[in-house]
Amino acid sequence: MAQIAQSKATKLSLLDFKNVSTRTFWITSISFFLCFFSWFGIVPFMPDVVKDLGLTPDQKWNSIILAVSGTVFARLLIGKLCDKYGPRLCYTWLLMLGAIPVILCGLVQTPMQFLICRLFIGFIGASFVITQVHTSLMFAPNIVGTANATSAGWGNLGGGANRLGMPLIAAAVVSFGVAEGEAWRYSMVVAGVICFLMGLVYFFFTKDTLQGNFKDLRASGEMVNTKKDQVGFLTVIKDYRTWILFLVYAACFGIELTVYGTMDDYLQNTFQLERVTAGNIVLSFALMNIFARTLGGFFGDRFGKLKGLRGRVLFLSGILAIQGTMLMTFSTTTSIIVGIVFLILFSLSVQMAEGATFSVVPFINKKAIGSVSGVVGAGGNVGAFLAAMLLKSQSAVAEKAAIVANEGLGVEAIRSAQSAASSAAVSSGYFIIGLIVVTTAIVALAIKFSNEDDEISEENIPNGELATIKIGADN
Repeated sequence: MAQIAQSKATKLSLLDFKNVSTRTFWITSISFFLCFFSWFGIVPFMPDVVKDLGLTPDQKWNSIILAVSGTVFARLLIGKLCDKYGPRLCYTWLLMLGAIPVILCGLVQTPMQFLICRLFIGFIGASFVITQVHTSLMFAPNIVGTANATSAGWGNLGGGANRLGMPLIAAAVVSFGVAEGEAWRYSMVVAGVICFLMGLVYFFFTKDTLQGNFKDLRASGEMVNTKKDQVGFLTVIKDYRTWILFLVYAACFGIELTVYGTMDDYLQNTFQLERVTAGNIVLSFALMNIFARTLGGFFGDRFGKLKGLRGRVLFLSGILAIQGTMLMTFSTTTSIIVGIVFLILFSLSVQMAEGATFSVVPFINKKAIGSVSGVVGAGGNVGAFLAAMLLKSQSAVAEKAAIVANEGLGVEAIRSAQSAASSAAVSSGYFIIGLIVVTTAIVALAIKFSNEDDEISEENIPNGELATIKIGADN
């Protein structure tokens, strides 16, 4: 990113809407929320989609994998674009162009069309990177972790809120005379139109930095754009710390995505819960983003104040190890009460780990925050892809074995055996994933910073104050 003499907000005053940093915080959080809402908007309607389009179980799994795969490439690209053009223009275009496959998803007629739309809808998941870049540009080191984590956490709520919001939209369109079997289509169109309109809001009501937009700052000479100040993408990917954080985010956000996408069936098959009950538990899991990510960023900032950048790394490693341990323990439980307790602890720790990750990211390379954020953000989706492939392969092998073992016992008996075998396979997969997460926590300790990095991290912190979130405007 080109060099610019920047002052940044040292407090997050949530109701001071005249403040550029606060206004940007809210708009970028809401935009992220809408992107996640649309990205996973089809999930509540999957039974209807399977019936309407005649999807096979394999096609259903592929739709999940494609939705997270497309995001990998988008996140890698969008980070560099943010460094060059600024987050304002990048988010505007992402919202407006990303709305197209969301709308088209409601118009598909074949399984192939559906899979293609799911792939391109995944591109809207790059919104996370822009959100993190924009808050990193707005807020000082003492609160950047808290601001990043809070905006990301509140944005992530869209991935859970759609379980309530999309059925409500469907109910609304049905009240206008639309057939229930077609309601999922209209709901996706509505979600896409809202994303498009939010792109216009982003363009007109945000700025790239507190000083102004990149284009204007370059024109006025306030933003220096020399070869010396430019940091190439190659420099970013040569930094080993970028790839460790790539692995770390794969181990937290990637695993959250996968667990979130498979937990409904797991709870129903393992604990014989009703579909609605299982869905509500998973929704509660997602709703913890209201505060859990913020806690991760907040404690990252606190440990940074106490022990410098090394403190941020130590906290990240510790919370990641707790996350893996909670998932492994959950996978071995046979009691629904005990299982819910450890699922809550897993939810809390995985979201804190995500917040803690992006309390470290802004300090890897201050001239290429977008590129670093893009690579690390892509790691989350790579993790989701690999974890989904692991669970899919284990479930497929277990189900085939169940069919062979129960051949001749009748359709219902075979289906019951398949469900039990799939549940056991997913449980085993969760344990393996948890073990990998703990290993990643140990690897995270290899992230090192120089004394100069520590000195730079103290910039823009008046009187050594700690991160604070204020409700209301400054007086």
